[in-house]
Amino acid sequence: MKRDVFLSLTFVLASAAAFAQIALPPGASPQAAQDPGYQSLIATCKTPPPARGGGPGGAGARPGGAPPAGPAAAPAAGAAPAAAPAAAPVAFPPPPADYTVTEIPGVIAAGQKWTRAWDVSGNNADGILADKDGNLLIAQNHNSAVVKLDGSGKVSPVYSDTHTGGALAVSKKGETFMVQRGLRQNVTQLTPKRRILADKLPNGDPLDCLGGVINDLTADSKGGVYFTMGGLFHAAANGTVTRYGENLSTNGVVLSPDEKTLYTTNQRSVAAFDVQPDGSLTNQRTFVELPAGGGDGLTVDAQNRLYVTAGPALHVVSPEGKLLGSIPAPYGLITAAFAGRDKKTMYAVVSLINPTTRVQHAYVYSIPMIAQGYKDRAK
Repeated sequence: MKRDVFLSLTFVLASAAAFAQIALPPGASPQAAQDPGYQSLIATCKTPPPARGGGPGGAGARPGGAPPAGPAAAPAAGAAPAAAPAAAPVAFPPPPADYTVTEIPGVIAAGQKWTRAWDVSGNNADGILADKDGNLLIAQNHNSAVVKLDGSGKVSPVYSDTHTGGALAVSKKGETFMVQRGLRQNVTQLTPKRRILADKLPNGDPLDCLGGVINDLTADSKGGVYFTMGGLFHAAANGTVTRYGENLSTNGVVLSPDEKTLYTTNQRSVAAFDVQPDGSLTNQRTFVELPAGGGDGLTVDAQNRLYVTAGPALHVVSPEGKLLGSIPAPYGLITAAFAGRDKKTMYAVVSLINPTTRVQHAYVYSIPMIAQGYKDRAK
């Protein structure tokens, strides 16, 4: 498979440089570390963010951007500065990688192809999941909104003023939650009542004091939410935040259909935990090693298989932790979810940076599946 020369967001390590390399379009909602008030807020932290990756965010957090450009080489002492070469025209988006889908029994037929379902300028597609009718809900960072993409390709607004909302979760009871990535990052409940569920650590510090970006979440049946922000956290129904796990660099997170196991990506592997009746997590273990680094989004199907985006592929894992195969894609994928009326269509998001404007552009792709998504929960 050819590698895409424009790396997708999967391969980004957040840093001040990474943020600086991404242009914020006029009127766009900034993520916390892009906000002019970020440093003032961080100065109030009882426990300041660890210095990771050379700046705010650090390793293990995804800023919603692209790899920073490398530093220019300095001219030799006494040498005249070289004239800047004429800029060569650059095609955008870059050509898709060559790929061939092979059969994974019970999951996908051989020869299937990813089809572009929708695209949008800006950091405006992330944290996807299906609504009760099978439409795709899409979180939009720059627009601070959530939109619905139906089967005909029509897009309509669902929520607004989401404070740089970045990922969605719906519990089995129908409660909708979102991580909000603007300054004073938080987990917000959108339905049935709109409220901030969690925005502080037990010591009173804002979540921003963890450093990095609040990435993903999964909602349980008790009114609580598990979320990732470099590490792994649980926000109980009363808003109390507890950290779990050791040596984690997390991104995606999802509960198993029976809610007895929690999975989270950990760079080149997926970690699993046993979920206790009170929501606490025990028995951390490596569930599966991935064939590529940069593990990102997670979803599950009705047969309790796990799907992991990492690089230009969606990796399929059995309930026992065996890698069943990989579904290659034309670009790197950052998140995936089953949707459609019968939940037999897999949707995934590609996010690329225009090298000329430094502005992100998001693409939603779909591919037909044999496997069916879990119907008793949105994702």
